Amino acid sequence: MKKPAPGGPFRPGQQNFFWTCGMKHSKLEMRVKLKDFLRSLCFLSPSLLGVCVFFVVPFGVVVYYAFTDGFGTGEFAGIENFKNLIENNIFRLAAKNTATFSAVAVPFAVILAIVLALMLESRIPLKSHFRSFFLSPMMVPVASIVLIWQVLFNYNGSVNELVMLFGGQRIDWLNSDYCQLVVILLFLWKNLGYNMILFMAGLANIPKELLEVADVEGASRAYKFFAIKLRYLSPTVLFVTILSLINSFKIFREVYLLAGAYPYDGLYTLQHFMNNMFSAMNYTRLSAAAVLMALVMIVIIAVLFALENWFGKDVEG
Repeated sequence: MKKPAPGGPFRPGQQNFFWTCGMKHSKLEMRVKLKDFLRSLCFLSPSLLGVCVFFVVPFGVVVYYAFTDGFGTGEFAGIENFKNLIENNIFRLAAKNTATFSAVAVPFAVILAIVLALMLESRIPLKSHFRSFFLSPMMVPVASIVLIWQVLFNYNGSVNELVMLFGGQRIDWLNSDYCQLVVILLFLWKNLGYNMILFMAGLANIPKELLEVADVEGASRAYKFFAIKLRYLSPTVLFVTILSLINSFKIFREVYLLAGAYPYDGLYTLQHFMNNMFSAMNYTRLSAAAVLMALVMIVIIAVLFALENWFGKDVEG
């Protein structure tokens, strides 16, 4: 039996040939990847350009104004603008109202949307009418929704007429301690439909085999929800929570149409504060508030991602 040559099973010179072919193939593959990258970059360049021009560059300008003394000398002010902002009583009021509203509205928007999705997943009468009721705000302009709320919660509106029918007194809803309740109801009615559709899509992607096995094993509804459905819905819960949180910070439009630029103290949000600072041309305070708000949002979203990651691993374990 012949022993293999020192260079392996290849004849002299054959090993160098295969090595050369491999190098050529590697270079050809790198060229193809480079062409694909450049081609993708060409298709993405309009979107990247738009993001840079309309988001990245303006935010850079905002950060610049947040750390300078404004249009005067443009000198670096450090964190002085942030100190003055935190000491401002109006900013504190706006931050408190925004935090309170988000802390109440966002959990309700997520939990109620899950409940509605579970209801629509089962067989209930008038399912299509029920779905249409919550999806209708997506097709109605904001001004029309606000007009409906004005008719309902005006001092001489329908809700007060109903309250008086049961022997109560009229309430000035938008100028009392009930003002945030009115806006929370508006927020929920406006956003529950979209959140419900997202959860229904998540429920449809749950493997039916797992639910059938759970039924055979005699698992309760609570166990199936928390151990199976909620596990597969955790990415959807994260997305809906972040989306609802962002929408809760954008409630200014509805409140502005309902109560104007200077509403009752309970409705004065961070967006009101920044809008009024823009009208007063106080760009340093406006920029500091915007940067602080962005940092808070980043921290909250990072915590939500960490919780979702921990919950997923904990369930798998």
